[in-house]
Amino acid sequence: MSNEFKLTYATMFNPPEELHTRFDQALAKVKANLGKEYGLIIDGKDVFAAEKFEDRTPVNTDVVLAVMQKGSETEGLAALAAARKAFPMWSHTPWQERVALLRKAAELIDQRLFELGAAMALEVGKNRMESLGDVAETADLIRYACYQMEKNDGFIVEMGRDPLVGYKATNMSVLRPYGVWLIISPFNFPFALTGGPAGAALVTGNTIVIKPASDTPWIVRLFSDCLRDAGIPDGVFNFVTGPGRTLGQALIDCRQADGVTFTGSFDVGMKIYHDFSTCGWVRPLVLELGGKNPVIVSRHADLERAAIGIVRSAFGLQGQKCSAASRVFIEEPVYEALAARLVELTNKLTIGDPTDRAVYLGPVVNQSSYQDYKNFSEELSQAGEILTGGKTLSGGLYDKGYFCAPTLAADVPLDHRLWQYEMFLPITTIARVPNLDTAMQHANNVQYGLTAGFYGAEDEAKWFFDHIEAGVTYANRPQGATTGAWPGYQPFGGWKGSGSSGKNAGGHYYLPLYLHEQIQTMIH
Repeated sequence: MSNEFKLTYATMFNPPEELHTRFDQALAKVKANLGKEYGLIIDGKDVFAAEKFEDRTPVNTDVVLAVMQKGSETEGLAALAAARKAFPMWSHTPWQERVALLRKAAELIDQRLFELGAAMALEVGKNRMESLGDVAETADLIRYACYQMEKNDGFIVEMGRDPLVGYKATNMSVLRPYGVWLIISPFNFPFALTGGPAGAALVTGNTIVIKPASDTPWIVRLFSDCLRDAGIPDGVFNFVTGPGRTLGQALIDCRQADGVTFTGSFDVGMKIYHDFSTCGWVRPLVLELGGKNPVIVSRHADLERAAIGIVRSAFGLQGQKCSAASRVFIEEPVYEALAARLVELTNKLTIGDPTDRAVYLGPVVNQSSYQDYKNFSEELSQAGEILTGGKTLSGGLYDKGYFCAPTLAADVPLDHRLWQYEMFLPITTIARVPNLDTAMQHANNVQYGLTAGFYGAEDEAKWFFDHIEAGVTYANRPQGATTGAWPGYQPFGGWKGSGSSGKNAGGHYYLPLYLHEQIQTMIH
């Protein structure tokens, strides 16, 4: 591809033609090899469980993508034991060698970008550009972790020297890995939200056990293959699949795990937090727990820019992003014009097979989400007005998968529960407000604080940044009102109920979350 083009979530709306050609070639190759069985990876070996499960695409539930292992507590504990055994060797491997191996893994991801993107589109149901973005972001997250390790020279810092008469004292601050790190990743960004934490944990010297969401195990196995093929030693990373209530629970009954990174729902994250608190001492938890992200539109906004940014962030990946724009507060004088334009743009979105170049929305991920969509649409239609959408799609391809129309709901009372509840679907509620202060009060009146967007004058944008309670904030951005963060550009993480660490992934302060400090005092 042209040297000028770098694929990110901000640039993906106008890619070179070659990108589509290569995706189509890779898709044909991937489709010709569907249905294979994949093992767990424990201590470098493929392990097969007594029970299996079929991983089917939400695009057409007749199609089996892969046969995966239904791992149990036994496999979970074996993976933890393998990681424990490998930790002394890996943690004492010079950090420069760890960086070199992880850079090699990032290169392999780049080389396999199109095959991985095709697999992602089939398994997750996200469109081809979003799928390629997820994969490309992962390589950049790993490289950014390597860069931070180098920039901080391995996190070894000489402190002050004690003023001891007759002695020479040296004090060294050294950040050292915790041990075995558990990474539990979600279905919506299965590559980046596995690979980002994996890169950070591994480059800092921890060993890891990866447990993907049950809806998206195949693509995470393909990520694990990149680590293995890069030469990451046996046991340093382990990959297990199986139900959260058995395998997942065994992993977080945490005598064997020294830290956890979990991305997913608030309820599951808080359960992990409580379960992990019974482990004898406090262990580090990096939790990324969803959002209910507001967009505020001023009467001074560029309405076309706002409309494009809102629609992209509301309905990209069918609204199944923790960063999706799910609440829009519009100042009264521009409400009618913007609402009409939002409906117009939403109605132009193409819904179908996400591997198809022309398609913007694929299916939602599973039967449960499909049913939730029906229930929420009905509830919103009774509380307010559905401006567009509100229905599942049928006929032809639609009968085989979980296809839902992108939905805008208006005139829903602001005290209605769905202004607070993360639906994780292509549903957005919009409201008119008398002024920006009222909009800000509503924007901040949720338990979440992940992302937020604003459209208006530059002095108003500064006010917005100063008052909004969120970790990732955007002003006047047509590429996405609340979505599209990229490592090294927009570190990603949330406040309040959206995140536990206060430090954003892909940023300056993330790697130290995977390290604890030791002070080494030597009297010479």
